[in-house]
Amino acid sequence: MHPRNYHFWVYILSSNSRNLYIGMTNSLRQRIRIHSENRPGAHTAKYNIHRLVYFEYFQYVNNAIAREKQLKHFTRAQKIELIEKGNPTWEDLYPQLFSSTLPTGEGEIPS
Repeated sequence: MHPRNYHFWVYILSSNSRNLYIGMTNSLRQRIRIHSENRPGAHTAKYNIHRLVYFEYFQYVNNAIAREKQLKHFTRAQKIELIEKGNPTWEDLYPQLFSSTLPTGEGEIPS
């Protein structure tokens, strides 16, 4: 029996007015797609937060959970600094999840 590979991501979404949302998932593409559906009552729908501006990859869920908690305790200035370090123009990274090239400093999408 082969060991199963697990994949987890911590991500930051932004609105055009730079409201931020931090989350964790085991399926980044699917989770971003769900956020973009504007489900009624959802925080991301209420504030129009749909652009993926930052993400990190983790193999172990405990590491991803710990990082999500850490980022949620960052000040707004620290969150912005983290985003701008790897994505200075706050481009939506979602389309790049489907290509093989990602911005420097961003996690790799495992095959």
